[in-house]
Formats: sequence, C-alpha cells, structure tokens
Amino acid sequence: MINEIVKDAEGRMKKSVEALVENFKKIRTGRAHPSILDSITVSYYGSDVPIQQVANVSVEDARMLTIVPWEKKVVSDIERAIMKSDLGLNPSTNGDVIRVPMPALTEETRKNYIRQARTEAENARVAIRNIRRDANGDIKGLLKEKEISEDDSHRGEDQVQKLTDKYVAEVDSLLAQKETDLMEI
Repeated sequence: MINEIVKDAEGRMKKSVEALVENFKKIRTGRAHPSILDSITVSYYGSDVPIQQVANVSVEDARMLTIVPWEKKVVSDIERAIMKSDLGLNPSTNGDVIRVPMPALTEETRKNYIRQARTEAENARVAIRNIRRDANGDIKGLLKEKEISEDDSHRGEDQVQKLTDKYVAEVDSLLAQKETDLMEI
C-alpha cells in the first residue's frame, strides 16, 4: 500500500518537473530554438493546430528561425499567429519562407526572463510539496485506519520526503541552468 502511494507521488512529481521543462522552453534565451514556437497555434482549416503540424521549423543560424509551410496559403496565418503571441517576435515573409529573427536580449529583458523562470520554478516546488502533503495524508489515513503500523508510516513518510528532496533539487538545477542560459550574451 505504501509502495503504491510512493510510486504515485513519484509519478506526479516527475510530471511537475516535465511541466517545468515545458514552461522553460517558452522563456526564450538569446539563441534561436524551434521549441520557442511550441506554444503557438495556427488556424488551419477551421481548427487550431501547432505550427509544427503545418510547417517545418528549423534554425538558420544562432539568431534566426526559418519556417517553411507545407501549403502556401497558411503563410499569412502563421505570420499572424507569431505576431499575436506574447513572445515579442517579428516574422518577415519572403514568398514561401517565413524568417523569424531573435532580437538581442537587453539586460532588463534578461532580468525579467530570469524573474519569470524563478516564478515557474517556485510553482513547480509548490506543486511537489503539495504532492508530498497528499502522499503523507494518505499514509496517515492508512495509519488511522490501522492498516499499517507506525513504523511503516514513518518509513513511508521518509521515502516521500526523499523523493521530494530529489525532485526539488532537480527543479533547482534546471533553474540554475536556465539562468545561466539567459545570462549568456
């Protein structure tokens, strides 16, 4: 029973870290990377789809993304979707190809992005701690129902705490890595 609770908590904590990684992809560094556009959807035949499903997104050089749509008629839709996004990008169209230059980051925008990254990391830590609280509550519930002994309860809580420490440390290392990426010129 305790193993199931610990396994469930670990799975949920892992998902919290994966969500943090996805959120970090949306915070752009100075370099061009196709994942920056992952959150943008394009209206395509009446439904919103990710850019990757209607075009090929590639890196031309360190500060330029190239988008080659599979159908010429979606070029303007893709361009409009990028401009509407909150990424602060200005695409330019050259016939069938859309080029998205990555503007250089100023010191102020770097600090704002770092602040945003820290907020995302703190949200992930809070989510992990909430998962710990839920797991410990489940273990205490089993103890209250006398389905496990006090020793088993303490062992289970220790396992959950070790998992929490492991995943919080992973969040901290991801944040440190993102801050390093953002401060690179």
